[in-house]
Amino acid sequence: MDPLATVGDLGVRGVDVTNLALAEEMLAVASASVRGAAGSPISRVTSTITYTGWAGSPWLILAGQPVVAVSAVSVDGRSVSDWRLADGRLWRRSGWGPGYDSGPTTVDVTQTHGLLVVPADIVNLVCDFAAAGIDAANEGGGNHVGKVAERIGDYSVTYAQGAEAVASVMEIPAGTRQWLSAMFGGSAAVVSTRS
Repeated sequence: MDPLATVGDLGVRGVDVTNLALAEEMLAVASASVRGAAGSPISRVTSTITYTGWAGSPWLILAGQPVVAVSAVSVDGRSVSDWRLADGRLWRRSGWGPGYDSGPTTVDVTQTHGLLVVPADIVNLVCDFAAAGIDAANEGGGNHVGKVAERIGDYSVTYAQGAEAVASVMEIPAGTRQWLSAMFGGSAAVVSTRS
């Protein structure tokens, strides 16, 4: 899957991209981090996703919003066609299992989801993380990870601690994760994904 931003996007933001291999790698890592936090590929893709279905509910909430099309659905390996796509959810009158006491079922959905154009705020977020990764690599690694303040007079450096501490410049803060998950539908219903 292509990164959510390009080397050109980094260049426009004044990021040094003379080490092209490093810039491309940091864009790939940042894109993977953002996609992971969003629970979605964000950019348009067709994939088969496995969900857990229940007999008592006619609705199945699909991950990876926006979902623009569904081409195939199977319940416990049997193809079904008595469903409708509505508002990013699948509806099936009989629910997603053979009976109320049958327990959960495995529902495989082949769906086309994501956006044709990556939103500017997502491109900017990926560029910010990639730039931080490039800076960290150029400074000799992650020795500045989690730095929140630096003062020159009577030199002082302050690092985030506790819940705010990070292990990598690519670690996405909780608030940003929540925003991404809310924007793209999260992945709580997803058991596995196959592209």
